[in-house]
Amino acid sequence: MSSVQKQTDTNRWSLVGTTALVTGGSKGIGYAIVEELARLGAAVHTCSRSEADLEKCLQQWRGSKLKVTASVCDVSSPIEREKLMATVKSQFDGKLNILINNAGTAVFKPAMEQTLEDFKLLIGTNLESAFHISQLAYPLLRACGGGSIVFITSIAGFIGAEDLSVYASTKGAMNQLMRNLACEWAKDNIRANSVAPGYTRTPLIDSICWLWQLVRNEEFVAAENHRVPLGRLGEPEDVAGVVAFLCLPPSRYVNGQVIVVDGGRIVN
Repeated sequence: MSSVQKQTDTNRWSLVGTTALVTGGSKGIGYAIVEELARLGAAVHTCSRSEADLEKCLQQWRGSKLKVTASVCDVSSPIEREKLMATVKSQFDGKLNILINNAGTAVFKPAMEQTLEDFKLLIGTNLESAFHISQLAYPLLRACGGGSIVFITSIAGFIGAEDLSVYASTKGAMNQLMRNLACEWAKDNIRANSVAPGYTRTPLIDSICWLWQLVRNEEFVAAENHRVPLGRLGEPEDVAGVVAFLCLPPSRYVNGQVIVVDGGRIVN
């Protein structure tokens, strides 16, 4: 009987006994992912730039009896990334089963108005951090006999969009980074995949005033929903469930893929 056949239905859909790192887990999609993994039984560590945001989240997670810890980290800083992984290594006794590269940011400007500082910020926060954290996590994943890395990208990595030239470039690059790691690290039983959300209601949109006004604008929402076959914008929980699947045993043969979660937006 194969190892797959030996697994029970219960443990195939459980993360009990596993450990996970989710970057940027205090808000939006990251918050939903932390909760999804923890409710499936994983011990989760997350990070954010804001200590106040983390403490608020930790109170909620403790109230739900979820196994979640957190530390402050600005993932755009190489030194802070190294400190984060040192904390994770200590927290989980040198082993990590799951890495979710979720932390990211956006600058919404026409291409001719994007500055070198904007470019460096987006590359450093979105692409460089995901690569470096994956490098730092590699020994911990290998120590478990393998694991799952999931990159949170965007449909902007597939389609053209106004005022998103640099942001979209980082997301497309993250998908290609994922494909290469999926090939290079498969020998260590480390899988890599991406989840690419469409328009999703998150605090990142709230922080970009003009885009938030669009999302709150009834005409924009109606027009966007018309382009989405399922007829609505995404919610963080829509993304979190797909991410969780990529960390569960039933997805053990899924590697090097980008799964789009956009209600059908880019195929319509």
